[in-house]
Amino acid sequence: MARIIALANQKGGVGKTTTAINLAASLAACNRRVLLVDLDPQGNATMGSGIDKNAISHSSYDVLIGDAQPAEAILPTLMKNFFVLPSNANLTAAEVELIGKVQREHRLRLALAQVSAQYDYILIDCPPSLNMLTVNALVAAQSVMIPMQCEYYALEGLSALIDTIERVRQTHNPALAIEGLLRTLFDPRNNLSNEVSAQLTQHFDDKVYRTVIPRNVRLAEAPSHGMPALIYDKSSRGALAYLALAGEMLKKDKQAHAGAANREKVASGN
Repeated sequence: MARIIALANQKGGVGKTTTAINLAASLAACNRRVLLVDLDPQGNATMGSGIDKNAISHSSYDVLIGDAQPAEAILPTLMKNFFVLPSNANLTAAEVELIGKVQREHRLRLALAQVSAQYDYILIDCPPSLNMLTVNALVAAQSVMIPMQCEYYALEGLSALIDTIERVRQTHNPALAIEGLLRTLFDPRNNLSNEVSAQLTQHFDDKVYRTVIPRNVRLAEAPSHGMPALIYDKSSRGALAYLALAGEMLKKDKQAHAGAANREKVASGN
């Protein structure tokens, strides 16, 4: 079964969609099957993955409303092992239409359960706000990755997001955990960036990824060409940073699986 990770931040412009696209591509390049779920009506993750949001037959909207099965909407990308459940402006109507639906907070979780066995990772790109779409993502996910800039208001926004995660944990998804905090658009020459980075490490310790995503022109250019940075310019600092992040995640997952296996072995007395 896939590990399902929501990428969320209630503040826009923090590199969330860039992270969703490039992490998915990097995990796919590491020979993992990855599904990127675009849950933002802007459809930026869809377009940035090379899929025309205006030419799709079915989208995440149709899946949430129940007009299409996930398998009917999921599309391949230019990269092997990298698939997208696309989005477009139709998704804006989902907020209102879900109000009258049974299990409205669980629609995405139930949909992804149908295809979870086909992937190693499912990444959900959330909208930059707390609404029914974000709640669906947090209910469906096992954990939340939080991309964030190291700037003045970052910690305040982070506190609000953690409160949201805690409320979802209490009401709908008790197993929801914080996957990690990812420092994005990072400029080591900026003193404030370094100060906020140090505070994050102090407060969240090993939940802060060692990998840092730098400000990078090629990374910023890639979405306009409908490509992950790994295809647009695989030698760029941005592409290499996301490959490093994928490697860090895979290493942590391997260690977690080994630890679980050892505990199970001890419990069984073998």
